[in-house]
Amino acid sequence: MLNLADLSTYRTLNYVERGNQSDVTEFILRGFRIFYPFQIGLLFVVFLVIYMVILLGNSVIVVVTVLDSALHTPMYFFLRNLSFVEICYTSVTLPKMVANCLAQDGSISFTGCAVQMYFFLLLGGTECFLLAAMAYDRYMAICNPLHYTLIVNREVCARMVAGSWLVNIPVHFGQTYLVFSLPFCRSREINHFFCDIPPLLELSCVDTYRNKIAMFMAALLFIITPFILIVISYIKIASTVLKMPSSEGRQKTFSTCSSHLTVVILFYCSGMIAYLRPKSRNSEDTEKLLSLFYTIVTPLFNPFIYSLRNKEVKASLRKLVAIWWSCRKGN
Repeated sequence: MLNLADLSTYRTLNYVERGNQSDVTEFILRGFRIFYPFQIGLLFVVFLVIYMVILLGNSVIVVVTVLDSALHTPMYFFLRNLSFVEICYTSVTLPKMVANCLAQDGSISFTGCAVQMYFFLLLGGTECFLLAAMAYDRYMAICNPLHYTLIVNREVCARMVAGSWLVNIPVHFGQTYLVFSLPFCRSREINHFFCDIPPLLELSCVDTYRNKIAMFMAALLFIITPFILIVISYIKIASTVLKMPSSEGRQKTFSTCSSHLTVVILFYCSGMIAYLRPKSRNSEDTEKLLSLFYTIVTPLFNPFIYSLRNKEVKASLRKLVAIWWSCRKGN
């Protein structure tokens, strides 16, 4: 049993601990410490160029699919929304990474960290559902072509995109609230280049079992479930395509899915390896490098994958460039 002196000491320590917790007004993002000697020059330039390319490439996809009426189909409607999400997704983390490379302090405010994590989770979950919607669109177009235009109409597409956003908003708000209502008293240093749940839980001085369960349930709903739906769609697509008598028809059908499948593999494989592989202190930098794939590499390659491997997008882009050039010469 505690005597009065012990109880008084306990209360004093508890009060001091609570005071320390409430004093957390900012965190420090460690980033890539192995590259610190080069951050001002090399990393700043690399991340800035990558961000500009992501903005330009995905904006081109959005503009092309909006202006060309030939691309007003469900497939390009989903692609346009995916490109928009990619722009927002990278804008959550990359500008802060660029600023930290230049300033070399890695600081981010408590509120800024919460906002960054919320939008990172929201946009990541939305992308997972959009990729699943695109897989469903390809499944209906290939496996049920006679009913495709009736089932996958404009209203259904709009509902699927709206649902991808709306289902994520309250859940990830709750996730963010659970994390940032924790007491942080171990350190202010986040061992990552952006505010994510696992490194933040490591800073808490209380049991985070409830947060880990919530994180697992959210991953099951927003990552694993869409991935399973994508896999099922492509199994059925492959089964249908392999039954086609013409090899040319099989190749043409597979080519319509190859771009989407490439993006899915890049996004999901890197994310699953980063989050599901066994954790160890020696692999912290490896995990951060893997995180670059689903936060930066996928949005970077998305416009190239869909434009370089898609004849319709390339033709539309050439047509719009020709129109712009003729208007410029006319002026």
